[in-house]
Amino acid sequence: MYETLEAIFKTVMQYGVMAMEFVGLIVIIQTGVICFIGYLRGNDQIRIRLAEGISTALLFKMGGEVLRTVIVRTWDELAILGAIIVLRGMLTFLLHWEIRSEKRENAISAEEHRRHEKEVQEAR
Repeated sequence: MYETLEAIFKTVMQYGVMAMEFVGLIVIIQTGVICFIGYLRGNDQIRIRLAEGISTALLFKMGGEVLRTVIVRTWDELAILGAIIVLRGMLTFLLHWEIRSEKRENAISAEEHRRHEKEVQEAR
């Protein structure tokens, strides 16, 4: 009975890992297509949207890696999974930092544009 439960648990975890990885893949593809179309249309907010989409996809992929740790059998596999999780975590952190910087720059640019427009109107 123990072997049967273990086999069922392992199968459920493997499907869970595949589902999380698949959702991450779909998010990346969807974001890439939407951002490519936005780029062709000249949208200025593409970098932020692309970074947010990639960050979301990385979180799904990390979720799959965390689930995979449940069925790891050896220390070597655990070390590899740990390295993957750390690298994806660092990428996610860097993407969030880039998003914050880009949003801050956009806010500053918008404020400067508003001031300039106000000065032009006052000069008339």
